[in-house]
Amino acid sequence: MEIQREEHGSKGAFFISAQGKRLAEMTYSKAGDTRLIIDHTKVSDALKGKGAGKQLVTAAVNFARQQKIKILPLCPFARAVFEKTPEFADVWDN
Repeated sequence: MEIQREEHGSKGAFFISAQGKRLAEMTYSKAGDTRLIIDHTKVSDALKGKGAGKQLVTAAVNFARQQKIKILPLCPFARAVFEKTPEFADVWDN
């Protein structure tokens, strides 16, 4: 599964698509130049149980590390992934 990212102004998304359809998406807002706020994660039934949601969060973590910013996971799913993944602590703004 290839994760893509798009950004328009202060809003953005990491997503997985196939045949022109978004099968999974995690949206975020930028809070200044130092923080991403993950606000929603949605995975289609076609990808449920395949780890797509965690892959989206991992892509955001890798992006945050590259940009030297923090992530505030307001989305319950993303927050649960952060709570279960201690190696994401370096970018977690909790």
